[in-house]
Order: sequence, then C-alpha cells, then structure tokens
Amino acid sequence: MKKLLENCPHCDADIPRDARACPKCGADERTAWNDRASAQRLDLPDTEFDYDAYVREEFGGEGAASRATHLKPRGIHWFWWIIAIAATAAFLLMTFGVHAADWPQLLGPTRDGASIETNLVAQWPAAGPAILWQQKVGLGFGGPVVAGGRLILHHRLGDRETVDCLDAKSGKRLWRFEYAATYTDDFNFDTGPRATPTIAGERAFVFGAEGMLHCLDLATGRLLWNVDTARELKSGKGFFGRACSPLVEDGNVLLILGGAEGAGIVAFDVATGKLRWKSVEAEASYSSPVAANFNGRRQLFCLTRSGLHVLEPATGKVALEHPFRPSINASVTAALPLVIGDHIFLSASYGAGATTLRAGPNGLVKIWSEDAVLSNHYATSVHRDGFLYGFDGRQEEGCVLRCVELKTGKLRWSRDGFKAGIVTRAGDQLLILTERGELVRAAAAPEGYRETGRAQILPFNTRAHPALADGLFFARSRDTLVCVDLRAKKE
Repeated sequence: MKKLLENCPHCDADIPRDARACPKCGADERTAWNDRASAQRLDLPDTEFDYDAYVREEFGGEGAASRATHLKPRGIHWFWWIIAIAATAAFLLMTFGVHAADWPQLLGPTRDGASIETNLVAQWPAAGPAILWQQKVGLGFGGPVVAGGRLILHHRLGDRETVDCLDAKSGKRLWRFEYAATYTDDFNFDTGPRATPTIAGERAFVFGAEGMLHCLDLATGRLLWNVDTARELKSGKGFFGRACSPLVEDGNVLLILGGAEGAGIVAFDVATGKLRWKSVEAEASYSSPVAANFNGRRQLFCLTRSGLHVLEPATGKVALEHPFRPSINASVTAALPLVIGDHIFLSASYGAGATTLRAGPNGLVKIWSEDAVLSNHYATSVHRDGFLYGFDGRQEEGCVLRCVELKTGKLRWSRDGFKAGIVTRAGDQLLILTERGELVRAAAAPEGYRETGRAQILPFNTRAHPALADGLFFARSRDTLVCVDLRAKKE
C-alpha cells in the first residue's frame, strides 16, 4: 500500500506519496500540501501578511484598504490568505481557460462590461494615449476578443467571412480562416458579421450573419467543426441578420437562435458541435446569453424577442421566465441582462424601458420599471457599487449617458453630447467609446459626471464592442482596428 501524505488541506482527501496533485480537488504543492513546505519553497518571509499594504499596492489609494476591510478573513495566517487569492485565480483559469487580464468574449470575462485590471495609467497625455498599431479591416459589427496574447476578429472581406488571429501587441497576423458569404441586409446596412467571437480554452467560436457557427483551433486556425444553424435548425434571419455572440458554459456552446421546433435557445457540445439540447419556442433577439450565480445556483439568462428565460445550463430546463419586449414589432432587444447579486437588470428601447427584478417565492418580482430612465438601445450598461452607468435612448435620435440607482431606478446624473456609444468599466473609471470614434474616460461615481480624458482614436461609424486586455484597449470602426496603450508605466 502506498504511503500517504497528510490529508489535502483543501478537501481532506488522502494524497498518495508519488502524486503530483490531489486526485479529488486538484490541489498541488503550489496551492500548499502543507504550510511549512510551501512557504519554504516559495521563499516567503516568516511574517504576518500585511493585507492593508497589499490592497493599497494592488488597488490604489489610501482609502482602498478600509473600503476592502469586509473582504479580509480574520484570524487566518498570512500564507493561507495568499493561497485563497491564488486558488481564486486558479479557479478562473480552469473555468475559462484564460487569465484575469484577458477579454475572451463579448463584454469581457463575466459578460458585464467590467474589467478587474488595475494597471491603467492614471492620467492620459494631452495628445491622448498612444496608439500601438492600427490596420484596415473588413465589414462587420463584431468586436475583437483577446486571450493569451492572441486577438480574434471576425469580419467580411469581399464575398468571404474572415476570421483573423493577430498578435495582440503587434497586430501581426498569425493565421486566417475564411468561408463564402452571401448575406445581404434588407435595410442596406453593413453585410459583415454581427456577433463578437468567443475564446474558450484552445478554441475560438464565431457565429456569422447567415447562421454558420464555426469552432476553430486557437493556435492554428484549423477548422474543428461547424454547424449550419439556418439549415439544420431553421434559425431566422430577423431584421438585421443573426447576431448572438456564443457563450461557452459547462462544456456547451450556447446561442439564442430563434430556431424552429423549440430551438429558441440551443446548446452544442464544445468538442464535437453535436446538439446537446434545445429549449423554448421564441424568436431570437439581438442579445446574447449570460451565465451567472443566482438564487443559489449557476443559471443561464437569455433575452429572446418575447422576454427573459432563466435556464439550467446542463439541460436547458426553464427555471424562471419574465415577459419583456417592446410593444411594437419593428424593434430589437440587444442589451444583455445584468445579474447583480439577487437582482436582474433588463433594458431595451422602443418603449420597453428598463426594469430591475428580484427572485421571489413564486418567481421573479419586479422592483421598478420605467421607460424614461435608462433604456439601452444596443449597448449594455455597466454596474458599480449599486449604480448603473449607460446610454438612454435610441441611437438614431441621440443618446444620453446616465447614472441610475440599481434598486430604485432613481436618476443620479445625466450627460448629453455623446450621440451614442458603449461603456466599459475599469475599476472606478468608465471608458466610453462613442460612435464618433472618441474614447472618453470618466469617473464611475454617482455624485456627478467627471471627465478625466478624451481622445479621438477611430473614425466615425464605431459601433462594435471593444476589448480591454493587459492594459491595451482594442476597438474597431467600420473599416479600422486600433490598439491603444492605456498601461501605466513601470517604475
């Protein structure tokens, strides 16, 4: 019988002497077989961990430590506090296959438009932040995504839908995949892809305007599998083509598809492309699915043309539903649901308005609903400390940037002059990319609008969602892709 080490400090399972990791939870010497051995290997000082100093260094400001006091575990040795931080990072890596500075999908790692990066420069130069590189690109509304130093862009060049993989820091093309495209827009808009790609592990997923879902090898661009959803599941074209950005969750690739015979929302196997499940009779919206912890378990949140559907990720079984759609047929619902603790924020234009929901004993309960507060047309709002920041109003009529209290719908401040745009949050700062190609930096604070920087980084006609990875801001207009350096200089 093999001699055993001490029980795993994470899950208490027995660990064989020659094992490199716990067979039950995956812990290894990097996450501590025991306190003394790991501390010696890492050459850490034999002192108490200064949590307050750590927070000040990582998150900035003299008040940072006091603001984060509620996070500090009392009575725990400094080493185990480091282990908790490392374990959290390891969980994100195992779950998403990317590290915290990546932007692997629409609206970032958690699909809420928020970045946890803290390495951004505090003040922009008078001429604006430096542009590291830029290049011409084809048609499309899909934004760039970045993981592991690789950028994926799905666009249309002539009669080909094209997937380019670029080195994120130089813009050098690493590989290209393309296929025939015949999509024409019924309203004479752009004929390129609408959806933003998704990177998960070593795979990239792209969904075209005609309904072709492709899975590509991230390293080489080799086709692994594809599905023609228009042919196989009868997905509808809608007003402006198919636009759902794929979500990878629990081994499935998920789409709000609007297909026939109960294929309103579908899940394909990540490895094979085989249909795993289909759920609900509903037309597709221009929104995309979100996965979040809610009401005690992991769930999917999908806005179709008819409303919100909350599903079990493994089976597609409907857990909760809430009707939410504009009253007129000539309308779209595009903003993603925001799941914030036990609250859900939904928003759309065309008279639907905004609402905050909460789980109740008999389903979802409406906390407030209002059409004239924060009606998102196509850009999802962002959240910080109980407040929402986003654009209210129709794009073609001119939008207003607003701050609204999540739980009450109370308007805290409003700022016009942007026309329209997309808001990304980085810590306590808003990065606002306007349709005119301006990048604006402002404080994410309910006390009032306070602008701290503005620069022209792109031409007009900028509507695709940007990406923020390793301090680099990636954005595209109708014909240009740009990489802007927002990193703080290392001393």
